[in-house]
Amino acid sequence: MKLSNKILDDVIIEVAGEDVLPLVKAMKNKKNVSEFKLAEKMKVEVNIMRNMLYRLYKSNLVSFIRKKDKVKGWYIYYWTFRAKNIKYLALELKKKKMAQLKERLEREKGGHFYMCPTKCMRLNFDQAVDFSFKCPECGSLMEMDNNKDKIREIEKEIKEIEIELKKR
Repeated sequence: MKLSNKILDDVIIEVAGEDVLPLVKAMKNKKNVSEFKLAEKMKVEVNIMRNMLYRLYKSNLVSFIRKKDKVKGWYIYYWTFRAKNIKYLALELKKKKMAQLKERLEREKGGHFYMCPTKCMRLNFDQAVDFSFKCPECGSLMEMDNNKDKIREIEKEIKEIEIELKKR
């Protein structure tokens, strides 16, 4: 799998949030960058920068070394972005999405759902009974939802992911 910018961005957004994208772009192809320099470059406070770095660290997308400042006695952390882990993480996210889709498909195939005519809520049979088939949001009488299109959509998405995973 070739690592495109879109895959990189999608994975970063999924695991760390959209606000971390500029940080990743600032760290790309650099080694051992001081968190203070990163914060200064991005014009944010150091504690906000650390929060973003920790979110990336949690997914093993950055590594760090620490050195003691001889003048102040504080530890300074130097961070490196680990782009090679993106491919592995992208694969894991695809597998996780596949499992979620299969679980949702089972729910859709095995249940009866009721939808409010104004589409405020969609409830399964048990929930609809609890609310006497009236929408808890607007009070309208709920109608049985035909979920055949949803089932086809989910099956199509599962097939697309399966094809993508087989390519790898």
